[in-house]
Amino acid sequence: MAIERFRIDDRLVHGQVVVGWGQPLSLGFIVLVDDVVADNDWERELYRMGTPPEMELFVETVESAAARMAEFELRPDAGMLLTGDIATMDRLTAAVPAIRTITIGGIHHRQGRSACLSYVFLSESEIAELTVIAARGVSIVAQDLPVSNEVPLDDLLRGRTG
Repeated sequence: MAIERFRIDDRLVHGQVVVGWGQPLSLGFIVLVDDVVADNDWERELYRMGTPPEMELFVETVESAAARMAEFELRPDAGMLLTGDIATMDRLTAAVPAIRTITIGGIHHRQGRSACLSYVFLSESEIAELTVIAARGVSIVAQDLPVSNEVPLDDLLRGRTG
């Protein structure tokens, strides 16, 4: 089955991922890619506690995720790969050219970001990073839940306010 979804969500493993996406996609595993979390025992355990027992959680650095991608793709169950920010996904797509589609989940408000959707706020530098990723031939859409419509990157950026 392999990795069904490559997702950017600043909350990483949370209810919307494990229930909203995990159940409809019948996820058997999640690959959380975050260099800081991968290097912190306490944070790794925190995310493990938020993952249902029927789902396996792998916490990887960008480098280790790229090295293990073939292994993840050969798994018989469906998986999701999560990064908490665009910069991490940018590094991963540069290292793994086989990634062809990315879904933006929640990127929430903070200083310097403008609203694109109710759940996506982007800064100018994040828009530039998304543009670089798209230039690699990666399709980028925003979608908070599987039942929601996908919003293509161009439409997402046209919807910016502020």
